[in-house]
Amino acid sequence: MADVKGKRGDKARETRRRIIDAAAELFVEQGYGATKLQEIADRAGVAVQTIYFVFRNKPSLLKELVDVAVAGDDEPLATMDRPWFDEVTTAPTAESALAVLVAGARRTLERVAAINEMVRAATATNPEIRELWPDTTDPRYTVLSTAARALAGKPGARPGLSPEEAADIVYALLSPELFLVLTRDRAWPADKWERWARDTLGSHLLA
Repeated sequence: MADVKGKRGDKARETRRRIIDAAAELFVEQGYGATKLQEIADRAGVAVQTIYFVFRNKPSLLKELVDVAVAGDDEPLATMDRPWFDEVTTAPTAESALAVLVAGARRTLERVAAINEMVRAATATNPEIRELWPDTTDPRYTVLSTAARALAGKPGARPGLSPEEAADIVYALLSPELFLVLTRDRAWPADKWERWARDTLGSHLLA
């Protein structure tokens, strides 16, 4: 019986992920407003009623999509509780912390940057989307400023570097907008962006 329940659970998670992946592709390709749930169902290979059953409605599907894209999976674990972020805060030097931070940011931005752009465009014309994130605090700033403050206090950080300045520099240079300018508009490979971001941040943050 337990094995049967496990297989059902695995199938449900697989279906949920197929729907999320299909929605992400179509929302980015066509825009949130222009995408119909039937189109998502067709691409995911499910009935449209399945989407309603799993996610209730289109805004809830968008919210789940963003959460999964940021995290990289559907585990209920916040970014700052994940092992890669712990490596940033516990790294022995500012240089090693920066390398881990930029690598982690690259992985996140590869998943999130285009979705972030889509959500910003959708919010302008779909007021109900604003209600999905009622907290006005920018979670990206919360994560990056925490990492930057930890980095600024480590050996090898630039003398006189304040935690506030470090947070602002990291927040600006690791932005999804700049990531898209270089990797999409200017066709940089992601590894080239990572080297550039690490070197550029190093010139501002490291001794």
